[in-house]
Amino acid sequence: MPMTVLIHMMNEDPIVAEIDRIPEPTDQFLVCENPRRRDGREVNYLLPEVRSLILPWHRIHCVEILPTGEEEKLVTFVRE
Repeated sequence: MPMTVLIHMMNEDPIVAEIDRIPEPTDQFLVCENPRRRDGREVNYLLPEVRSLILPWHRIHCVEILPTGEEEKLVTFVRE
């Protein structure tokens, strides 16, 4: 099941994409599908028809794994 991630790249705005698995520590690059900006617009340095992207780890600052719809429905107890 694909996971949606927010990729923070060096000297660039973050992009949202989907990955198939969590990268292993030995991986040299991150393969992602459907790259886009956080607001859904196209990434300006990619061609509009690009659907897959291979990013080398030395260009990535960090990767955030975004919650799925099922995780967002989780009810937690909060004191008010």
